[in-house]
Amino acid sequence: MGISVFILAGLLVHCVFLVSIFDIYFSSPLVHGMTPQQTPLPPPAKRLVLFVADGLRADSLYELNSNSTPPAPYLRSILENNGSWGISHTRVPTESRPGHVALIAGFYEDVSAVAKGWKENPVEFDSVFNESKYTWSWGSPDILPMFAKGASGDHVYTFCYTAESEDFGAQDAAKLDMWVFDHVKSFFNSSRSNQTLFSALNEEKVILFLHLLGIDTNGHAHRPNSREYKENIKKVDEGVKEIASMIDNFYGNDGKTAFILTSDHGMTDWGTHGAGHPSETLTPLIVWGAGVNYPQRVTSQKFEDNLLKEWKLENLKRLDVNQADVAPLMASLIGVPFPLNSVGTLPLEYLNSSAHFKAESMFTNAVQIVEQFKVKMSQKRETTLSFLFTPFKPLSDSEQINYLKKARLYIQQQKYDEAESTVLFYGFAFVGMIIAFFLLIQTSPWTYYIYCLLPVPVWYAVVKELPVIQDLATNLLSHNMVQSVGFIFICILGIEILVFSFFYRSTLTVGLLVFAGWPVITQLWAQAKTSASVWTLLCVLLAIFPLMPVVGREPNIPLVIATGLLTLLISCFSLASLCKNKNKYRNNEDLKVYFYQMLSIALSTYVVSSTHDSLKNKQGLPLLNQIISWMTLVSSSVLPLLSSTFLIQRLFSILLSLMSTYLLLSTGYEALFPLVLSGLMFVWINMEQEALQHYGLSLKPKLAVFNFTYATDITQFRQLHLDDVRRSFFFVFFIVTAFFGTGNIASVNSFDPASVYCFLTVFSPFMMGSLLLLKVVIPFVLVSCAFEAIQVTTQLSSKSLLLLVLVISDIMALHFFFLVKDYGSWLDIGTSISHYVLVMSLTIFMMLMNGLAQLLTTQRLQLSRGTKHHST
Repeated sequence: MGISVFILAGLLVHCVFLVSIFDIYFSSPLVHGMTPQQTPLPPPAKRLVLFVADGLRADSLYELNSNSTPPAPYLRSILENNGSWGISHTRVPTESRPGHVALIAGFYEDVSAVAKGWKENPVEFDSVFNESKYTWSWGSPDILPMFAKGASGDHVYTFCYTAESEDFGAQDAAKLDMWVFDHVKSFFNSSRSNQTLFSALNEEKVILFLHLLGIDTNGHAHRPNSREYKENIKKVDEGVKEIASMIDNFYGNDGKTAFILTSDHGMTDWGTHGAGHPSETLTPLIVWGAGVNYPQRVTSQKFEDNLLKEWKLENLKRLDVNQADVAPLMASLIGVPFPLNSVGTLPLEYLNSSAHFKAESMFTNAVQIVEQFKVKMSQKRETTLSFLFTPFKPLSDSEQINYLKKARLYIQQQKYDEAESTVLFYGFAFVGMIIAFFLLIQTSPWTYYIYCLLPVPVWYAVVKELPVIQDLATNLLSHNMVQSVGFIFICILGIEILVFSFFYRSTLTVGLLVFAGWPVITQLWAQAKTSASVWTLLCVLLAIFPLMPVVGREPNIPLVIATGLLTLLISCFSLASLCKNKNKYRNNEDLKVYFYQMLSIALSTYVVSSTHDSLKNKQGLPLLNQIISWMTLVSSSVLPLLSSTFLIQRLFSILLSLMSTYLLLSTGYEALFPLVLSGLMFVWINMEQEALQHYGLSLKPKLAVFNFTYATDITQFRQLHLDDVRRSFFFVFFIVTAFFGTGNIASVNSFDPASVYCFLTVFSPFMMGSLLLLKVVIPFVLVSCAFEAIQVTTQLSSKSLLLLVLVISDIMALHFFFLVKDYGSWLDIGTSISHYVLVMSLTIFMMLMNGLAQLLTTQRLQLSRGTKHHST
């Protein structure tokens, strides 16, 4: 092959590669051949006036001037007294052509426009203008011809100034807007002497479009904070007022005109647009007139931004939309078919219409989107080998007919909420289909389908429960601003502390010290000084453990023995207190169980001491000690089920049984950990009871009369309260503390075998690992049983609190998902994976612990012939 041929072949190949990106990445998503869909009911408006103030930022219109006067007095009075308002969220690129296409045609940037230098759409598309009876438009020659060109028939009329008029160096670009206003006035004046035009203007389904480019031009030339830009806004406000008044007078104030003012995009402080900065993507939307809701007064609103306060509009309901949603809104107001390529969702809250009209409009909106799906699926079927084509079963032809029939039946039966639910499901199903379609054409692995499609039903369930979320938000906003912000800040800070605790155990110490001050912060100190003092003391004591070295590094058998003796002493005081109680709270069988458990504690303490001395003298593990250890382990799971199911007694019985086993598995200071943790759990239960009474949510009797067996009457459950979020967070925090209080990931992966010497000394990885796992689980069980007690005493269902717990743990999981490393040392990679797996497993583990806690607290074995108790 000659060099010249080689070069030509190389050029050809690379030219093909170069051109290929246009087929791969820049093919138009638009399809044709859909059937137009139109709401069958009479529309509220006969005509619509659309003002698009090119380049107008939302804050430039809504924010008051330094002297507290509005920059646009007329439009401010409209949103305060006559119409609805909000923010229209645009998408990148924030340019005039895609912005107007989104507003008027209902779809976002067509990437195939790159072939035309982004100046126009190379593929024809439908628009609200095309569906109207007549559309008259005035403004820029860069925008108007695009919609006239794609219109079918001769019913979209354009009146443009010359391209040379768009001069950034002009002294005052506001003249462009004055040109539009003046020509609209002349147009209406001339119609009085032109019968044909007069008749056309009095038809239904008429649109008047005023494209106002002056603000954008002044923004580019002088910046949005300039005097010229602000004065242009004021002139537009005056022009809109004049045009609205003139049109109302022209039609005899018949109340059949709807008005919309919005913008195609915003602008940065330095006078540019095209990217995704909020100053570019947040545009104003004000709608008033026929079929539009009046201002809705509210006491509080929840938005991520702080714009309402800055704009002094906190008490007027803000209705945000996506920019493409404006197209179906216009179509619904004047009763024209929804644009065929629209992906917008009808913003119902802007409509002041009957529930029937809203349901019909939503149904039409859904069917219009389904029509696009049908065409896309048909095209995919025609261009795919039959054995490779897999239709989306949830939206098969029969399923589509079934869904539409159900929605139509609900509307006929005036069950509009059910119809909306069906349409909602249909919309999410369509989203799932689109995702599956893109995965299919990319021949993605089957796991990608799970990753991408799983969020669809999850978010569907979330949207269906939106009223519950709104109630929770309302509950939060019912407090003053400082309390609400403080609550959110504390929640975020608390979760971050939990995340950091996986890396730095000492972070738990900080959290526990904050917990110590909880009674003072919430004023529970004055209500229960004794309980609050003990709570603070135990929080401080528990805060010491995360500061200690991990277990296994420094064995301290005398401390383990001392812990056993301390547990015996506490048991003696508890037994003496139980003997003083009335017969209602005890019987002889209960006393026997406590005696056996105290004996078990004593034996465990002896075995630890004896085994340590024997091993120290190199005499091996005594057989008697080994037998006692295994018998203690087995009996510890049975003895709690023999004790009374009264709350305090059952919890103390669980503690004694688990402590006897934990002592046998301890080698140092960690022996004290479950004892201190349990003490804190008992006080926590009491403090939660005090908190309920403090907030007026409960007047329940003392904890002594609570019985696990009979305390699960679902009719007594109450609704969630904001304080339950704090309860759930406490539980998650104590669970994490139970795991990391005496160790970390490294100490779990490489443990000291001395912990299991009371059970076996011969190396057995499976048996030793199982015993270590049991040691790790015991603090979890103690916390879970305490949480079960709190659910009983606070009359809240397990499901409610567990859902809050799952939300908190999933937020933590998101942190670790992004912290997983695929580079660095094997230790770094393994630790990052361990963290993620651990926090993800936490969800399943907590559910298992909840089931185990219910078993340990509610069930009771009867060895005598007495009456058998059943859990309810």
